[in-house]
Formats: sequence, structure tokens, C-alpha cells
Amino acid sequence: MKRTVQSGFTLIELIVVIVILGILAATALPKFSSLGGDARLASLQAAKGALSATAAMAKGKYLVNSTGTPLTTLNVEGASISFAANGSGYPTGNAELAKAAGLTDDYQVFGPGTNNTASYTSVVAGEVMIVPMSLKGSPAGLTCYVKYKEPVNKTDAPTLTIVATAANCE
Repeated sequence: MKRTVQSGFTLIELIVVIVILGILAATALPKFSSLGGDARLASLQAAKGALSATAAMAKGKYLVNSTGTPLTTLNVEGASISFAANGSGYPTGNAELAKAAGLTDDYQVFGPGTNNTASYTSVVAGEVMIVPMSLKGSPAGLTCYVKYKEPVNKTDAPTLTIVATAANCE
């Protein structure tokens, strides 16, 4: 009598494999679900770098100005950056600085030159606050932002502060 060789898996073997995959997915899912805050924090670090680079570039243009009179404005990427009145050569913090840094599409801008100053009472003249657009209108936007503050004295540099943690940016 010929014996036929059975190939393939039994139903019990398939169920055991599916259960094991389900257990692995259940333990890995919480790790992947909390990556949104990390991504927003990383984007804020990139926004801080963009603001810093734009401020440094404007300061360089201010220093190499050969007209004999100090620059008061500078056109960059369709934005008109104004300089701090203290003669430091750094830009003042406003919506135009965020626009020159290329941050107006992916971030909500708070500060002078925007309609959003009422929401953030801590933003004053010479400051601009950048909040990820994904947090627009949410309470997390109050604890997940980067702030640019123009220098107080002529010899100072602007202050760039990230007010966020991965947990705050969820």
C-alpha cells in the first residue's frame, strides 16, 4: 500500500503561530504608538536650527553691509526681516523671521505680525513662537514649541529655546 505524504501545516500549528504573532504585536505596539512625540520634538529641533541659521545669515549680511548706514530690513525668501533696534545685527523676532526660515507651512507662528498673539500671552515684542501644525489649537501646543527672542544688548546673541519633551508633544 502506498502511503501519501502530507504537506503543509495543520490547523493547530497555524493557530499557534497566529497567537505568537499577536503576543509580539501587543508588546511592540506601545513602543511604536509613542513615536509621535519624538517626531514632533525632532521637528522642533530642526525648526530651532532653521531659525538659528536664518539669524546668523542675517547677522552676516548686516556686518558686510557696505552702504555706510546700518541695515533696517533685509529681504530673504520673500520675507522682509527687520533688525533689532539695539544695533546687534540680529533680526527681531516676528512672523517674517519664521517665513524667511521656511517655517510657516508646517508650523503655527505666534508673535508680532500674526493674528495668534492672543492665545499666547507670554509672547512679547521681539519674540516669535513656533508650534507644530499638528498641535494647532490643542493644549499640547502650550508645552511643545520653540521660541526665538531677539538679543537685549548689542553684544548679546538671540535666545533660542525649545520648550518641549517627547511626552509634552504627544
